[in-house]
Amino acid sequence: MAAAVALASPLRRLLRAAQPSRAVPAPYYFLSRGRCSAAHAVTAAAARDPAVSASVDRNVAVEVRNILDTAERASQRRDVFHTNFLTPPIIKEAMLAIEKLADIKAVAQGGYPQAERCRISVGHPDSLASNPDVVAALSISGNFRLEPCSHGDFLGAILGTGITREKVGDILLQGERGAQVLVDPELVDYLTSTLEKVGKVGVSCTQIPLLALEYEPPSTKSFKTVESSLRVDALASAGFKISRTKLAALISAGDVRVNWTPVLKNGVSLKSGDVVSVSGMGRLKIGEIVTTRKGKYAIELIRYL
Repeated sequence: MAAAVALASPLRRLLRAAQPSRAVPAPYYFLSRGRCSAAHAVTAAAARDPAVSASVDRNVAVEVRNILDTAERASQRRDVFHTNFLTPPIIKEAMLAIEKLADIKAVAQGGYPQAERCRISVGHPDSLASNPDVVAALSISGNFRLEPCSHGDFLGAILGTGITREKVGDILLQGERGAQVLVDPELVDYLTSTLEKVGKVGVSCTQIPLLALEYEPPSTKSFKTVESSLRVDALASAGFKISRTKLAALISAGDVRVNWTPVLKNGVSLKSGDVVSVSGMGRLKIGEIVTTRKGKYAIELIRYL
């Protein structure tokens, strides 16, 4: 076990300088349901030699270290531990790293197959015999016909009750009817009794089965742009159809994220596969990048609608 944990990779060297791991919630009861697509996406991990890429963001590295430490404790105690909801980059790198460890099983769940934010359950294979019940679904309903609310409105209302972001998973908007939200099961009773408004709309909050979730693959629109650089301010301004000046102000305000991590500099370079999100504007994925004969970049931009 010790040899497996001593992962000889650039990330492991970075992890040694990270902050101490945080406490992980105690195990929950069990139910097989809602395996996250992020877990399936990393089953080809054996084809990669390093446990985690050397280019991993430091914040991701810290989270992955916490999960690896938790996985080791779980194996030693033959117990099961669960993380909070994690972003896709953390899920991917953590699952890749855990697959290199002996006597460890990990399951990532977000409540439905296309979930982005998931929780990882880790433990000895004998202890993790079935998928744990670590995700609950809530229906937030109200009359949003005259007062439509965004993803940010629902998230803000939930966080306004005192709940932290890592306890909340995906939010599935349902137009005039409201939204469905994935949360930590321990918070179901609290939210159903506390959440009364989203924006100006009075709402009722009730628990629903995971099988009742209504989800569809996200709608996207692809287009191409030619830029002289791959800087985030250049690509994001082209993708969201705003000026670089406005984009720079959003970056300074902390409203721009790359792969779910805030960026504070306009000159951050992007690559194919990166996801840029801007508060209040949505998300943008960087597609294929081709260098033109004149030394510029022809870039496919995929806008989530």
